[in-house]
Amino acid sequence: MALVAGIDSSTQSCKVVVVDGETGAIVASGRAAHPDGSEVAPAAWWAALQEAAAQVDLSGVVAAAVAGQQHGMVVLDADGEVIRDALLWNDTRSAQAAEDLIVDLGDGDRAAGARAWAEAVGLVPLASYTVTKLRWLADNEPENAARVAAVALPHDWLTWKLLGTGRLEDLVTDRSDASGTGYFDPVTNLYRRDILAAALRIDEAAAARIVLPRIAGPGEVVGVGTLAGQSVKLGAGAGDNAGSALGMGLTAGDVVVSIGTSGVVCGVSDVPSRDATGLVSGFADATGQYLPLACTLNGARVFDSTARLLGVDHKELSDLALAAAPGAGGLVFVPFMEGERTPNLPDATGSLHGATLTSMTRENLARAAVEGVLCSLVDALDCLRASGGEVRRVLLTGGAAASPAVQAIAPTLFDVPLAMPPAGEYVALGAARQAAWADAGTGEPPVWPLEVVDLPAAGHEPGVVEAYRSVRPWS
Repeated sequence: MALVAGIDSSTQSCKVVVVDGETGAIVASGRAAHPDGSEVAPAAWWAALQEAAAQVDLSGVVAAAVAGQQHGMVVLDADGEVIRDALLWNDTRSAQAAEDLIVDLGDGDRAAGARAWAEAVGLVPLASYTVTKLRWLADNEPENAARVAAVALPHDWLTWKLLGTGRLEDLVTDRSDASGTGYFDPVTNLYRRDILAAALRIDEAAAARIVLPRIAGPGEVVGVGTLAGQSVKLGAGAGDNAGSALGMGLTAGDVVVSIGTSGVVCGVSDVPSRDATGLVSGFADATGQYLPLACTLNGARVFDSTARLLGVDHKELSDLALAAAPGAGGLVFVPFMEGERTPNLPDATGSLHGATLTSMTRENLARAAVEGVLCSLVDALDCLRASGGEVRRVLLTGGAAASPAVQAIAPTLFDVPLAMPPAGEYVALGAARQAAWADAGTGEPPVWPLEVVDLPAAGHEPGVVEAYRSVRPWS
C-alpha cells in the first residue's frame, strides 16, 4: 500500500493527513494551530507544519503536496529571507489600493478598469488579492518594497521550504493558487509582469527581475523534499479551494457551498470566467480546468459571535434557531460583520432589521443569524450563475455545515437540491490526491470514492431571501 501525505495550511491551522494512495482512505492525521490575526510571520506556518507532521507516522509515505490559504503576500529578499510578516487574504487594509489599481488600469474610468482587469486576469481587484497587498506595500512601506526579490503565496513558500534548497529560482506553484494573485492569467498560463510592475510602482524591467514561482503542471513532481525527516516526492500543491474541489472529485457542473471561516461558493467549469462586476473571481482549478468562485468574508464566525452574545454553545444556538419560524418573525440579519467581499464592501458592518418587541427574541436572533449567512451564500450562487457557471449539483460543506439548523434551513433557501459529503478534511485530502497523482505519473488523478447524502427537501421559503435582499446594502 503506497501512502501519500496531504498538507492543509489554512488560516487557522495546519493539518497533515496520511492517505492510502489507492483508496483515498485517511489512515492518520495531525494538527497544529496557527496564530490569530490577518498578519502572520510565515515561520509560524513552518513551525505548525513540523508540529502536525510529528504527530503522524510518515514511514511508507512516498509523496506529499501542500494546499494553502490563497492570496497571502509573502515577500522575500535576495537572500530568501522574509522581508515582513505576510498579509493574509482577510486583511482589508489594501481596500483603497484595490480601488486605485482598478481606476489606474481604466485611465481614470473605474468601469473601464474593471472590464480591463477581468479580461486580463479573470478578476477585478479586491483587498483579498495579492496584487493589492503589493500596491499597499509600495505605498506604505517603500523601503520594504524596494527589497522585494521574490513574491510567493503561503503554499508556494511552504513547498519551497520542504524542497530545502534556499534558491529563489526553485520557488514553484500551480495555476489554481497563481490565479488568485491578480497578476496571472489562467487562460494563457502566464504572469502579467506589467501588472506586477504597476502594483509595485516600478518599471517592467525591474518587475522582470523579481522571481515569481514557476507554474507546475497539476500532476507534476516538482522535486524531492523532506517532511519531518522523511524524503518524499513533492506535488505542485494548490490553493485551498482548488484543493477541496480536488479532494471531493468535483467535475464540471459541480458546485460547492462551503461555510467555514469564510463562505465560499465555487464550481468546476470547462470555460474561464471573466466577470467585470468583480463578484465572481475567475480562478483555475487543480486539474487544468477553471474554478469560478465567489467568497464572503463572513461565515462560521457569525455563528460564533451570535452564540457568545446569547451565552450558548453551537448546539444550543442551533436548537434556538430551529425553535423559531422561517423568517425569524421579521428579524433580518445582514451578517457583514467585518466588511464583505461578495460584494466588495470592505468597510461594511453587520446590521439587524425588523426588530420589534415581538420579533426580538433569542430564538429569532439565532435563526436570523443562520438565515443571514445562508442568504448571503444564495446571493453568491446567483452571482456564479450570472457569470455563466453551470450548476448541476450543489454540495454543502465546511465546519458550520454540521449544524442541524444549517442543514434544515439551507434547503428552504436555495432553489436547487442540496447534498452533503461526509465531514472531512477535503483540502488536505485534495493535496494528498495530487501527491498520489504525481507519484503515479498518470494523465489523470486517481479516482477516490465520495458518498454524499441528499438533504431532505423542505418547503421553499423565497420570502426569506426576498426580505434579506430588501435590506442588504447593495443591489
